[in-house]
Parts: sequence; C-alpha cells; structure tokens
Amino acid sequence: MARSRCWLIYTERRCTMTETRRPGSSGASRTVGGDLMNIRLIVLALTIAAIQLFVIPLVLLPRDIDGGWLLVPLALTTTPFWSLIHEAVHGSLLRNRTHNDRIGRVLAVVYGSPFAMLKVGHLLHHRYSRVRERSEIYDPAKTSRQRAAVPFYLTLFGGLYLLEVIALLLAALPERAIRALGRRAEAPDSIGGLVLERVARPVVLGKFRTDAAAIIVVHTAAFLAYGAHGWMLLAALGARALIISLSDNAYHYGTDLESPRAAMNLRLPRILERFALNFTLHDVHHRHPGLRWYELRSRFDAEGGRYHLGWFSAVARQLRGPIELT
Repeated sequence: MARSRCWLIYTERRCTMTETRRPGSSGASRTVGGDLMNIRLIVLALTIAAIQLFVIPLVLLPRDIDGGWLLVPLALTTTPFWSLIHEAVHGSLLRNRTHNDRIGRVLAVVYGSPFAMLKVGHLLHHRYSRVRERSEIYDPAKTSRQRAAVPFYLTLFGGLYLLEVIALLLAALPERAIRALGRRAEAPDSIGGLVLERVARPVVLGKFRTDAAAIIVVHTAAFLAYGAHGWMLLAALGARALIISLSDNAYHYGTDLESPRAAMNLRLPRILERFALNFTLHDVHHRHPGLRWYELRSRFDAEGGRYHLGWFSAVARQLRGPIELT
C-alpha cells in the first residue's frame, strides 16, 4: 500500500504530499526507471544548452554564418527545458533530494535565473494562485483597464522572464535591503513581497548568490564567444522570454478566483504534449503536485480527464487583456 511522506520545503511551513512505495515494489522499480529516463533528458538538455551557448559561436559560425539558424529550433526546446526545472522544484526530477536540487540549480543557471528564487516563486504560486497571484485581474475601484493593460502586456510579451533575470541584481544587496524591498512590494494581490522575504532568508540567499554569480559567468562567456554575433544569442534569449511569458499564465487566465488548484488542461497533439513533458496537463498537476511528469497522463486518463481548451487558443485568448474583478 502507498503511504504519504511530508517533505518540509524551506520556502513554506507546510508539507507537500508525495506518494512513495515500499522498496522492492513495482512502484519502486518505476521510480528508478523514471530517474534513468530523467537523467537522459537532463543530459540532452545540457547538451542543447552547450550547443546554444558555445558550440554554435565557437565551431559553427566561424565556418558559416548560416550555422546561427540552428538557434531557431533550439529556442523551441524552452518548454521542455523549463519542465525539467519544474520537476526539480517539486523534488520530482531525481528521487535523491540532494541530487535533485543540485541538478535543478545547474539547469537554472543555464536558464538564466537562480533555482532558489524559481523554487520559492513556484511553490508560492501553488499556494496562492488565483488568491494573491492573478496577474490578469484588475480592480476597477483602484485602477482603469487602460492602466492595468500596460503591465499586463509587458509581462505577457517577455516581461515575466525578464523579471526573473533582473532579479539577479538582488544578489548584490544585503539581506536587510532585500527584506525592505519585500515589505515595499507586499500587496494583497501579489506574491512579490513574499518571494523577496523568503529569498532573503540566509539558507536561501547564500544559494541564490552563488547561482547568480554562476549565471553571470556562464552568460558573459557565451556573449564573448559570440562576439560580433552576440545579437544572435540575444535573439535566442528573447525567444525564450516570449515563450515562457506567453505560456506561463495561459493555464490560469480567466479561471475561478480564490481557488489555488484552479488550472486548465490544454490540448496539444500527443507528440507535442509528450515533448512538453505533459506540462499541458496542468489541472492534473495542480491537483496532484507530487506526481512526476510521466505519471500525469495516466492520472488524466484514470480520472476521465477533459481538456478545457486547446493550447494555442488558451495562449491567444490572453490577448483580450486584463479582466475586471467581479
């Protein structure tokens, strides 16, 4: 029989329930098999990152500038790359928690934002989604739709990823300054203040600063490698920003408020769903955050799951803009 284990996550004084199985059971075998599969995906993801950051500028571009076109398909791997980081955030990438977090940090360095902050922010998302975090909602008693539209569209078209990268500047600030920023950012309709308060905790801040330094070193080296073609890498990162920002809230846009588990399953052709590591089955994930990515499809089928919208339709309908609080 399955039993529940509570993992105390440093970002919250609460437990995330994950399903574990007795050693020797078929479930344990599936867990080991899942680790092996994820290790292959990790190696592939880091290989793609190495090609994007260093192989293209140092090997391909000196031979033929058309080698830069390889950045286009590589940019399209943004979603599965983020999905691997997402697995690490939930402690599901590797069963060994220490190895899981270390690999998560390495992947996040390539992604461009410290794992500590991504983990804090995402776990708060699971707790406060549609409660405090509801980026498309505006209160007409406090602001107009026109004024709300400016930050909404800026966030939608790349701003979300840009904020995650700009957060690197926090590494240069003392703990008390970050806490002060957190107090100023605190608002009932935002998790920004909560994120800063948790990042300022010593156990988190140390890792944040280490990873921020690694990000700066890696990406500075990459831009130096590209030299005069640095605009190509900048364009690739811009594509990443657009993909991340457009898709982030598509699973929640217009869903019920005051319901942290409210999310949508979005339809894609099965091969693309698999390519995204089943991230599109977002309703299943929010109701069962302890499941690994390859378990979501079987849970979706077992529950007689349904798709709320197509993925492209869900992304496109965000262009309607902010939604009035009612």
